[in-house]
Amino acid sequence: MRGWRGTLARVRQEFVRRPTLDDSLHVESLDLPFTPFTLPTSEQPLVSVIIPVHGKVAYTLACLRSIARNAPTASFEVIVVDDASPDNSVERLSQVQGLRILRNDRNLGFIGTSNTGATAARGDFLLFLNNDTQVTPNWLDGLLACFNDRKDCGIAGSRLVYPDGRLQEAGGLVFADGNCWTSGRFEQRDTPAWRYRREVDYVSGASLMIRRDVFRSVGGFDQRYAPAYYEDTDLAFAMRQLGLKVYYEPSSTVIHCEGISAGTDLHSGMKRHQVTNQAVFSAKWESALRSQPPEGTSLLRALRWRRRGRILVVDSMTPEPTRDSGSLRLTAILRLLDEQGWSVSFLPDDGRATDDEIRALGELGVEVLCRPWVSDLPHWLRAHGHELHAVILCRHTVAGQYASLVRKLSPRARLLFDTVDLHFLREQRAAELSGSASMARQAQASRKSELALIEQCDVTFVVSPHEQALLASELPQAKIELLSNIHDVFGCRYPYSGRRDLVFIGGYGHPPNVDAIRWIATDIVPALRARLPEVVVNVVGDIPDAARKELSGPGLVFCGRVPDLAPIMEHALASLAPLRFGAGVKGKINMAMSYGVPVIATDTAVEGMQLRPGTDVLVAEDPDGFAAAAARLASHEGLWMTLSRNGLRNVDEHFSSRAAAATLRRVLD
Repeated sequence: MRGWRGTLARVRQEFVRRPTLDDSLHVESLDLPFTPFTLPTSEQPLVSVIIPVHGKVAYTLACLRSIARNAPTASFEVIVVDDASPDNSVERLSQVQGLRILRNDRNLGFIGTSNTGATAARGDFLLFLNNDTQVTPNWLDGLLACFNDRKDCGIAGSRLVYPDGRLQEAGGLVFADGNCWTSGRFEQRDTPAWRYRREVDYVSGASLMIRRDVFRSVGGFDQRYAPAYYEDTDLAFAMRQLGLKVYYEPSSTVIHCEGISAGTDLHSGMKRHQVTNQAVFSAKWESALRSQPPEGTSLLRALRWRRRGRILVVDSMTPEPTRDSGSLRLTAILRLLDEQGWSVSFLPDDGRATDDEIRALGELGVEVLCRPWVSDLPHWLRAHGHELHAVILCRHTVAGQYASLVRKLSPRARLLFDTVDLHFLREQRAAELSGSASMARQAQASRKSELALIEQCDVTFVVSPHEQALLASELPQAKIELLSNIHDVFGCRYPYSGRRDLVFIGGYGHPPNVDAIRWIATDIVPALRARLPEVVVNVVGDIPDAARKELSGPGLVFCGRVPDLAPIMEHALASLAPLRFGAGVKGKINMAMSYGVPVIATDTAVEGMQLRPGTDVLVAEDPDGFAAAAARLASHEGLWMTLSRNGLRNVDEHFSSRAAAATLRRVLD
């Protein structure tokens, strides 16, 4: 429960001995002798940073020095509004270059002072920042990213931490009686629960971003809460009344010396208004408060109050979209689940996730359950299995380990098996290509175990109509749903003229790709260069150094993994997909076609892709066939344009987010 258990937990953490400062945070000293400095502000700012001050000039200077040290990428201005300070704040601050200083003739309090700053602001966005804060890298750009990513964002607020490194606030909760509760207080700031973007009831005005026109449309901070407290909560409720949302943004971290501005005693000074303004707030928003969590709701339930339920997704490792097609697809699925209102947690079976991967999934609203915070799936399920609406197990290796455990520890959850591709089908085709009896036996064993898993699960996802039809004939009672690759359509941005080279997309970690790359190096490139002497094949993906050394030769360039495919795809004549075995839908084909690049592929590669040979794709089965197809494209602009247009159409019709979203809705609703 929130009440005594939550309070007791906070009391325990409050009295844990810890250093005054966290060495991993750069906290500006308050005792530095003053030296004039300059803020890199702009006369045409995108963001206006508004800092109300009433004395405490040492804190204000430390805040401004942190801004100078962590200047954002976006253009900004800084407006300090002096609220009749009793010290020499204005005199000292006037020596800081790049700073706009406004002065109140009389003390207006936080609300009046903040509204004064907003009236003078020139930026499209307002960022209200307390003077007892210090900013860290990405403090402002992270909040802007939330607005860019979430079109329904009305307010974005930072992750607030204490100077000793503990989490101070990760968004706030509001209960039906008007009581507020700051989530995450005194927790470790990098715990997975506080590292993903999520909708919250309100965020603290200590670091709050809002569009200037929206702020003005609601009349700014409501003066009925003057001089301070509950004005940020009130503003959040005004956003929801406009159909907008309030987001907690963990990629923006701000150090907050809470209590410096107003103290901590609820019965004296500024803090006493926190008690009286709760009644004002409750009266104003009486109707809206009826939909808030009732008093006594557990914190875990209240944190996910605005979500439809909780879904756990498990894969062998954390997805990294530049690494492989499966990662790209899973990342898109996670994004769709968040968009459909689910609280999504992802657990990598190998336990590993880098800070960049946690941050990237956090931007999608996904909590990453990895070491050292989560040891493994069995332990986590024992604690949280009862909370789950559904569990998605990706790949037969993961599902084979955990399907029975999920049934036991999360009996109310729907069990969904995402095959990614049918493993036994890929093994069977590899065995046929190699003629290996042992590989054939392994394929048969995989078939047996994979079909048993499908029978055990409530729903199985496959990526191609071919696999859906195959399983329907094998297991007519099983529920098989098509959840194919998911791609954005980037479009053909450059004309046919000047395109010459070819591209292969795929890393060496996938057996069909290993075979394809070797085939390209030993047979296809020589055949290509016999017809097109200057042609080069660019291989994009992770390739081991030993393989690079062995396969390198004229006409073959190993590009490695690239953060952005566009520079390569926008000048490519065609993409090659010379796969001689495999299963599922081929992301390399989808990706090339999403840029309007024609594809030359084998029959195996186009299986299940819903492509028409000669109209949507060129099909070749041997090196001379690939060379002949490339030569046709190099000399036939009309053919190239037809394949480019039809490829884009194919991705849009069969591999866009719309179809995947419909499948997920049908299965989970």
